[in-house]
Amino acid sequence: MGYLTAKCGRFLVILSLLVVVLQGCRPVGPDYERPLTEMPDIWQQKAVKGLESGDADLETWWQILKDPVLDKLIARAGHGNLELEQAWRRIEQARADLSFSRGRLYPKVDGVGDYQRLRLSDDGTFGVDKSGNSGNINLHNLGVDSAWEIDVFGRIRRSVESSEGVLGASIEDYRDVLVSLYAEVSLNYVEFRALELRIKLAEANIDLQKKTLKLTQDLFRAGIVPQLDVQQAKLNLATTESAIPPLRFGKTAAANRLCVLLGLMPGEIDELLQKEYSLPKLPGRVVVDLPVELLRQRPDIRRAERRLAGQTPLIGAATAELYPIFTLTGTFVYQSRQLNGLVNRGNRTYSYGPTFQWNLFDGDRIRSRIRFEEALTKEVFAQYENTVLLAMEEVENSMTAYVEEYDRKDALKRSVDASKESVELVETLYKTGLTDFQNVLDMQRSLFSQQDQLAESGGKLVQSLILIYKALGGGWGEEVKKANIQYPTRNIEQGSKS
Repeated sequence: MGYLTAKCGRFLVILSLLVVVLQGCRPVGPDYERPLTEMPDIWQQKAVKGLESGDADLETWWQILKDPVLDKLIARAGHGNLELEQAWRRIEQARADLSFSRGRLYPKVDGVGDYQRLRLSDDGTFGVDKSGNSGNINLHNLGVDSAWEIDVFGRIRRSVESSEGVLGASIEDYRDVLVSLYAEVSLNYVEFRALELRIKLAEANIDLQKKTLKLTQDLFRAGIVPQLDVQQAKLNLATTESAIPPLRFGKTAAANRLCVLLGLMPGEIDELLQKEYSLPKLPGRVVVDLPVELLRQRPDIRRAERRLAGQTPLIGAATAELYPIFTLTGTFVYQSRQLNGLVNRGNRTYSYGPTFQWNLFDGDRIRSRIRFEEALTKEVFAQYENTVLLAMEEVENSMTAYVEEYDRKDALKRSVDASKESVELVETLYKTGLTDFQNVLDMQRSLFSQQDQLAESGGKLVQSLILIYKALGGGWGEEVKKANIQYPTRNIEQGSKS
């Protein structure tokens, strides 16, 4: 008995060493290599007018606007946005799937047990017991059953590589949601402030036009001007008043959108937004990263690269199906007709040894699967390259939009200054009878239109800057971890849990 035990022990040692050697073999299929993407050295010269290239501080880019309300909104969005929460749950799913894939590298051991009530055939192979009688038998089994696939050709290891790529893509997806979230919060906040300014300017023009209406009424009663002037003044005033409701609706919609982005019910941030703050001012210096930094900073490019890293190993996983699958199996069971004494030494039974399974014919299914994975990998690679091109396009467009809107705002400012002076002059001329009322109406309409466009342009200019930082992939850092994300936070003023 001792000799048999020693022999079994030597066999297990040799078998274990063989397993280690076999599992160390190089997996079949192509190894993943990160794509080498050539990027321009600089942005287009037209686009960089007014912008500086260098090391941009993208992680907290919104702080250059120096708006404390915006800072609080973004802090709350990072704690309460539900799309961000969904993205984090996808990371948890990918981590669990990776853990599952890695678990397949280790043995699977099951506890087994059963009870059977049997009646053997009188004329069967095992139908007669020692006393010469056949009949009903109680059979009890208790033990363990194990199986361990030896990953000789890398089928499991390639699956683990694929799961690692999927996890990386889900992390980059979280960061991409973060970038979009901070940009959307900023864009809607600027929209809110721009609409607020446009409403104030409309109300100021209404006050001006009300004074003009009163003037025409006084002059009409004095018999100096015709009633047409009064009616035209009323028309001008009503037209300006009609512009305010759409602006108020847009302001409310922007506030409601901010609430959704922050994970709050509509109206929960009204008190914060009612604080007197003007449209955020542009910084005196705008620095943007070089094109090559997009590959490092933009989460959508990083996500596309991780998807490629997750897809490429599946070619090897499919290729491994062409080769044998080796498995070590083992069973140790106590078996007895009596429950009492089931685990006695004499009732033990065991078996162990290697097995293999090798597909000999499958109607070309495996090779078709390999071709499918190869074609899908090429598609994912094309998606990666397209993502890089789209990123370049987005940055160039956002820079151009910023520069052109800057010039437009400058022209509108000069137009507003000229309109203000023209209104003052034409009103003086009208009072002295040196011009007709149509010139007054034209100048007042022009003033309102130019002021409204200037306020709108101011908002668009700040939004263009925000879109530059979004296009550059700003709004996240390497330290972004789940520990920094807490749900929910209802006290927006203090940014702490309620």
